Amino acid sequence: MLIGLLAYFAGLFFGDFKITIGALIGSIGYAMFSYYGSSKAALAFNGAQEIKKRDNPRLWRIVENLAITEGLPMPKVHIMQDPGLNAFATGKDPKHASVAITTGLLEALDDNELQGVMAHEMGHIKNYDIRVSLVVFGLVMVISLLADIFLRLSFFSDSDDDVPAPLVLVGVLAVILAPIVAALVQAAISRNREYLADATGALATRYPEGLASALEKIKQNGSALKKQNTSTAHLFFANPLKGKSIVKLFSTHPPIDDRIAKLREMGDKV
Repeated sequence: MLIGLLAYFAGLFFGDFKITIGALIGSIGYAMFSYYGSSKAALAFNGAQEIKKRDNPRLWRIVENLAITEGLPMPKVHIMQDPGLNAFATGKDPKHASVAITTGLLEALDDNELQGVMAHEMGHIKNYDIRVSLVVFGLVMVISLLADIFLRLSFFSDSDDDVPAPLVLVGVLAVILAPIVAALVQAAISRNREYLADATGALATRYPEGLASALEKIKQNGSALKKQNTSTAHLFFANPLKGKSIVKLFSTHPPIDDRIAKLREMGDKV
């Protein structure tokens, strides 16, 4: 809807609805490209190296056991050489999924905590959050790209005389506000899916305290990665970026304290 609205007002603003049609076709093409190519790009951008069982039997067995428990295909397993405490899952569906974890998190967690984190990531795969993340990411990027192009072109347009002033104003506002609205939608979706993956992982292990304890270690030692990549930040188990955002509305990760409290509440009921 946001993309369609943005393309429609661009057509009104420039007096040519071929722009609208072109923008919609381009957006669909870009979203499809993101859907099929973003998972490999996310792994490459974050330096994730695929491993086999012999490379890290401990991690492999935990992921394998969780896949069997959840009735899922075995995902590809990756390790990132980074001291930050973090992990993520990606892929377009359970048959084409990957999980990745940093060396820092591997070294910091005991087996129960590691199982909790990987159960969370397997929860993302089971709930198809990996697909949701790819689609939302692709569409948000399309909106931002189109808004930037239309806003720049508007400075060189002479169509103001042919279009009523109110429509011009609405069109410019749509171009400016669309990326902000899209980012808020992405953040809200990401936060909700994180809570859902926490619950799914805790149900899989029947031990919510393992994941809660892992979150406490991440809170104490930090989840920021040395290699910063804002485009894939929403995929991670915890916020991988350094510094704190002034506006929490745009955060793609729920507060760690809230996640721990919900898990401990679950533990009391199990």
